[in-house]
Amino acid sequence: MNKEEKNPSVSVDNIYKLNGRVPLSKAIPFGLQHVLAMFVANLAPVLIVCGAAVVRGTGEHLSPAEVTALLQCAMFAAGIGTCLQLYPIWKIGSRLPIVMGVSFTFLGSLLVICTNPELGYEGMVGAIIAGGIFEGIVGLSAKYWKRFLTPVVSACVVIAIGLSLLSVGMDSWGGGSGVEDFGAWYHIFVGIFTLVVCLVSRYLLKGVYKNLNILVGLVLGYLLCVVFTVAGIAPMVDFSGISDTINQIGVFSLPKLVFFTDHKPIFDLGAFFTIAIIYLVSAAETTGATTAVCTGALGRDLKTKELQGSLAVDGFSSAISGCFGCLPLTSFSQNVGLVTMTGVINRFTIFTGALILILASLFPPLGAFFNSLPQSVLGGCTVMMFGSIMYEGIKMLKNCEFDDRTMIIVSLSFCIGVGLTQTSGNFFAAFPAVIGDVFNGNAVAGVFVVSLLLSLLLPKKKADKTK
Repeated sequence: MNKEEKNPSVSVDNIYKLNGRVPLSKAIPFGLQHVLAMFVANLAPVLIVCGAAVVRGTGEHLSPAEVTALLQCAMFAAGIGTCLQLYPIWKIGSRLPIVMGVSFTFLGSLLVICTNPELGYEGMVGAIIAGGIFEGIVGLSAKYWKRFLTPVVSACVVIAIGLSLLSVGMDSWGGGSGVEDFGAWYHIFVGIFTLVVCLVSRYLLKGVYKNLNILVGLVLGYLLCVVFTVAGIAPMVDFSGISDTINQIGVFSLPKLVFFTDHKPIFDLGAFFTIAIIYLVSAAETTGATTAVCTGALGRDLKTKELQGSLAVDGFSSAISGCFGCLPLTSFSQNVGLVTMTGVINRFTIFTGALILILASLFPPLGAFFNSLPQSVLGGCTVMMFGSIMYEGIKMLKNCEFDDRTMIIVSLSFCIGVGLTQTSGNFFAAFPAVIGDVFNGNAVAGVFVVSLLLSLLLPKKKADKTK
């Protein structure tokens, strides 16, 4: 521990430094900006998976009150996971400005497990806990396999993460994936308004405040949606969720461990193997995101110790999340984009955001209020953040040697990895369903596997016979 960490001076300038204290008046809004950037995306997978899950042996679904309680657990687990990344325990944690949240990567495989009457929700939770421990052990052994993650592989993964998020941002801009009024004029207008506010704020605000442009866009976009709703112009904000949450759970509630509920986890070997594969994909995403933070925000290469700690948190915090009956966690790319775009890397500042998440989990109505943020507002804010991740990957690729080997790795990894997500049918129809779930719906998985295999198999030097 260096001198700055032992005796951190409270200074606004520290907001651009990894360590040191920042005044609470500055730390809270910057931390809140991180929470708002990921809040809806943190809860959406829980709503999708737990809404479809069946209780093992009965075929019945979880009650609305139980699903609402799991949303509370998602906020709590994300806050705990983020704290571990920022302030490690033993080797578990990276000390990097990384925000953890519930992962979309596991969606397909979790739905397969939780809708199976013989496994159900309980079998899914058991697989999440066991798989998280598995990834945590893989992370702690990173020093033995990190050499296989060459710069070109890391660059390809980071670019793939940015590419995979572009449609997420545009879906949000249109009102949210699957909504009946997707693409309605008011969603498009609010998204444009929010994006313009973010851009104008970045150029008009002075000093550190210009990096609050995302928060300014979120607040003004939300207020516009409230005006639209109250004036009867368009149904943008649903306030009923707050009253429903109070009626179902109350004003204050502690997250409950799944072991003390009616849905105690069961451990099935088949379910574990199904989800263990996805945990390896999640590890690849976290590796790319952690690399992007180091190269984009800190201006240096990723250290083995940092990768080891980051992946350990990815796994063990997912196991902790499973213990509360919730879904696996991963490093949130939205917040990686926010860090690299604003340059605000201070751990204490992001720690305040993690505390806000934990506080929101203890007061369910507060979480329900955050969850009322319209998707179109989020979309207007996140499109540039997602694009900045892809930009950082391109910068990483620029530092690689541009030769035939690099050309083949990049070309084939993106052509195959991204191409698989755009086919008209199930490319892996002849294979087990889990293979299709991993590669047909996740460009990052395909890009990672192809780039890694080519990086290992292709010769590093090829003699030029023309000379």
